[in-house]
Amino acid sequence: MSDNQTTMLRISLDHSSPVPLYHQMAKAIEEDIKTGVLTPGERLENEITLASRLRVSRPTARRALQELVDLGMLVRKRGVGTQVAPVRVHRTVDLTSLFDDLAGSGRNPTTKVLGYTVGPGTPGISSVLEIPLGAEVVTVTRLRYADGEPLALMNNHLALEIAPTYEELNDLGLYEALRGRGIEIHMAQQSIGARTATSTEARILDEKPKAVLLRMERTAYDAAGRAIEHGLHIYRASRYSFSTTLFAQ
Repeated sequence: MSDNQTTMLRISLDHSSPVPLYHQMAKAIEEDIKTGVLTPGERLENEITLASRLRVSRPTARRALQELVDLGMLVRKRGVGTQVAPVRVHRTVDLTSLFDDLAGSGRNPTTKVLGYTVGPGTPGISSVLEIPLGAEVVTVTRLRYADGEPLALMNNHLALEIAPTYEELNDLGLYEALRGRGIEIHMAQQSIGARTATSTEARILDEKPKAVLLRMERTAYDAAGRAIEHGLHIYRASRYSFSTTLFAQ
């Protein structure tokens, strides 16, 4: 299919059903995305054409498409139209790095180091890393891509004596670089939440202003209980999700 072609959606509607027509349309499109009938990047017919062909109102067609945009399954781009969104990254809440998770799932992770500074740690960071106040800390800011698309903005703090170099972090994930130095992460304390993007974050992550971002804060320790790194990462909620398995006590 050329870049100028659009896909005609195959949707059957039951006008006698109590299920709203827009929801029937959205579920049909969602199923085609999940089963691979519609593939990432595929352009869809516009809402005017869709409404006319299915004999529904334009607001009904618009609401159906918007429902899937809100779920992160479709994206709208000015001058391009409505497209199937890139594959969303689902990550289990395990003690792994994003780089390792992406590589293990067949994605192509790349990294751009946006900042690498060395200086005395703040009282808060020094306390978390359990190092003397005034001891030097490496603070690194990285932008992580998945298959060339920005996915996460990551800030990490480490004691200077164990921190990987700028060059290492351009090529490797943080935990992989630490393993190369003989440092293994054994456990971590982390919290996950959500917030809206700042204008700078939205620009870097190619998101809309005030888009919802997932936020993860983590302090990782080695087997001896020594604090190794403290990180604050933000992820595009439209491209990323966490999942976990719970067991009854």
